[in-house]
Amino acid sequence: MDLWIVWVILAVLFGAGELHTNGFFLAPFAAGALIAALLGLAGLGLAATTIVFLAASVAALGVLRPVALRHRRMPTAMRTGTAALIGRQAVVVERIANHQGLGLVKIGGEVWTARSVDGDEEIEAGRPVEVVEIRGATALVME
Repeated sequence: MDLWIVWVILAVLFGAGELHTNGFFLAPFAAGALIAALLGLAGLGLAATTIVFLAASVAALGVLRPVALRHRRMPTAMRTGTAALIGRQAVVVERIANHQGLGLVKIGGEVWTARSVDGDEEIEAGRPVEVVEIRGATALVME
């Protein structure tokens, strides 16, 4: 059996093994085996292809594994849309008085209709508030 075929078989085995692991550990060895297979096909002997396999595998492992691990530790999906507004600070632009239907706040540069979470509380313009909930196009806030 030709040397390059052995390296291809090893590359396939490493690749199949990588599919069953979760740590991106065997893929660099599969890449090293493929490089060794190409050099074996070009006529290099066992010693040279083994050295190339080891060097390429270690280099790929050192460069690619940290990148792969960083991508696995990415934060969970960020909140977007109105869900991203909950917990943010806002400034009252127009006095909030639920019983009169008044109230505007500025949240991150956007003006929103606002109501106080506590229905009886009035909040004067210029006061900082926290967004507790978004209902439709209305921000429910509290001081």
